[in-house]
Amino acid sequence: MIRVGIIGGAGYTAGELLRLLLIHPEVELVFVHSTSNAGNPLTAVHSGLEGETELCFASEYDLKGIDALFLCSAHGQSSVWMAENEVPADLKIIDLAQDFRDEHDGFVYGLAEWQREKIASATRIANPGCFATAIQLALLPLAAAGLLEDEVHITAITGSTGAGVKPSATTHFSWRASNVSVYKAFTHQHLKEIGRNLRELQPTFDKEMNFVPMRGDFTRGILASVYTTCPLSEEEAKKLYADYYASSEFTHFTEHNIDLKQVVNTNKGLVHVAKYGSKLHITTAIDNLLKGASGQAVENMNRIFGLNATTGLKLKASAF
Repeated sequence: MIRVGIIGGAGYTAGELLRLLLIHPEVELVFVHSTSNAGNPLTAVHSGLEGETELCFASEYDLKGIDALFLCSAHGQSSVWMAENEVPADLKIIDLAQDFRDEHDGFVYGLAEWQREKIASATRIANPGCFATAIQLALLPLAAAGLLEDEVHITAITGSTGAGVKPSATTHFSWRASNVSVYKAFTHQHLKEIGRNLRELQPTFDKEMNFVPMRGDFTRGILASVYTTCPLSEEEAKKLYADYYASSEFTHFTEHNIDLKQVVNTNKGLVHVAKYGSKLHITTAIDNLLKGASGQAVENMNRIFGLNATTGLKLKASAF
């Protein structure tokens, strides 16, 4: 059994991670740390776990008593935690924040569709961002083939859970319901990791990525619409994408138009392409809390420990 601990256990990503780890056949959950909830049952925060666990949030923990640690605190806190704690050399760490996505301090960027082998031999994983995952799934095959030749235009919409568990003016029900809005147009923080990784695959890529994120009036999921100039015919593009994702356990190319209900509550990514004149249009869909966060983190844990990547992640979408 893989003995697991969690730092920062009160947020949405931690809640999803707990849901997955408690049913994972190869995991023993040792502790869940939370400063603000220490001593309280996990179910006091994550009510969906009622009847599944009697664990309480811990104020103290022993890093020598676990094999893997998930960091689920807010962005910027993981690097602080790493600096303040003596980490055993053999402890596997998976960070769900953005602190190490540039791969410093020995961290490996955890997008298996790009660097599966590197993840399998890593001890520290920087889990990708949710928008970054959806957008990179759209562009990785083109970059790997050296076919990113022009500006990339992206519009992607995410559910309210993408904003985190802390209430804000743009997440409460009365504002979000029956509403759609744009935010962080052309400036979203995930552009940095997307650009870095695409240039790793295709060093000649120096064009703009024009990204307009949108907030949707639903709780979870990301649908990304991406287009760029491409010299391939539609059939050639379909073959490129089908071949690229043929060996992927979770990301699948499909000939059919896709929608969010096909991926919500799963660790699945779906990709569809179509050609319009000189433009290649790519659509992707993921669950922002699973393939975009906690599901991908468990997938990375499985790979590090030599398990089948799908262990504990054989989740089916609910179509209605």
